[in-house]
Amino acid sequence: MRLHKAISIAAILPSLIAISACSGASADSGDNNSKASKESTPLSTEAKAEAEAERIGAMTPQDLEKATLSGKKNGFEAKKVAKADVEAGRDMKADKAECQPLASLAGGYTHIPAVAVEHRALEPIKATNATVGSMWLASHSAQNAKKVLAEVRTSLKECPDGFKTLGLTYKSVQPVEAPALGDDAVGYRITNVVGKQKASMTYTLVRKDGVIAVFYGVNMLTPEKSAIPEAVVRGQLEKLG
Repeated sequence: MRLHKAISIAAILPSLIAISACSGASADSGDNNSKASKESTPLSTEAKAEAEAERIGAMTPQDLEKATLSGKKNGFEAKKVAKADVEAGRDMKADKAECQPLASLAGGYTHIPAVAVEHRALEPIKATNATVGSMWLASHSAQNAKKVLAEVRTSLKECPDGFKTLGLTYKSVQPVEAPALGDDAVGYRITNVVGKQKASMTYTLVRKDGVIAVFYGVNMLTPEKSAIPEAVVRGQLEKLG
């Protein structure tokens, strides 16, 4: 149980381990102004995202949330992740420009900003399954979604030795076979180094129209089995419709 818990934490939070920045209201702001800001900003942001999604023909935030896996299915339980827990990874910058698409994915986002993103933690239902991880859906225009995958492929070719970002080191970037699903797909394995600890992670990206589904897995016992199973990927695509 202790090992399983340690693996789960390593899988869900690898890209955020060195990020400790917190946001809050300014000390100079009055309580009323702070409260009004907190109440109005989310509504304004959501409205803008809805309008932008409709303008570019992307899936709206509300529809994306409905289309994202939740609950137990195909051997894993998908759990919603609080926005505050993933927001810190949005601006992860690679020390080498050619590696930026991979650094952004390590942070839980695509390097081309999406109009909406939905994150889920993926935990195995059976205790004997050592593969754990996370997934997220990113809503783009179809054109930008195609561009994201194309530039990720370019990054894989130009960044085989890895990169550094926010005190984290990523090494040994290797393309791996992706499932023949969706309109396009790409996969790769990369090693995260934190101090003396190493973890090999497998990323699977699948595009369906303008939505990119990203699956990230780690298996500390058998790294070559770290990919999130195809059944989970297929289940998400079916839910997208």
